[in-house]
This record gives sequence, structure tokens and C-alpha cells, in this order.
Amino acid sequence: MVRTPLTPEERERGERLGLFLRAARGERSMVEIAAAAGLSAETLRKIETGRAPTPAFFTVAALAGVLGLSMDELVVHCTPAPV
Repeated sequence: MVRTPLTPEERERGERLGLFLRAARGERSMVEIAAAAGLSAETLRKIETGRAPTPAFFTVAALAGVLGLSMDELVVHCTPAPV
């Protein structure tokens, strides 16, 4: 299966998501948060660095739960402002 290339907007949204999750993680270790969310540390690293700009909904939901974030917060912080 061939994936459709991501648009610049999708890439930007993924970068915003990664930065927001990294900020929410704070001083907690990547391994600790990933394990609590049921992910590998490498998956979390890819999301935080924008190398996985379109993680699955349940992955994002699990991270939000572990980090004490609401899905609404993620939408607000990760959606680019309208032009």
C-alpha cells in the first residue's frame, strides 16, 4: 500500500503535536510516559520529533491520558491558525 504524501499543513500539525506533548511531558522520562501509554519509547520519540506526524487516534488518546491533557487541548494547540 502506498501512502499519499503528507501536505505541509499535516506536517506542521504533527510538529505542533510533538512539541506540545514534549512540553507536557516536562521532566518525566520518555520511557516512563511511553510505558504508561502502552507505547515504545521509540514511538514516542518519533511523535515528539515530528518523524511520525500522523499517529493513530488511540495512540494520541493514550498519551493525552497519561499526560493529563484533554483532546480539546490537543486540538487547540496543534491546529494551525487560519490564514
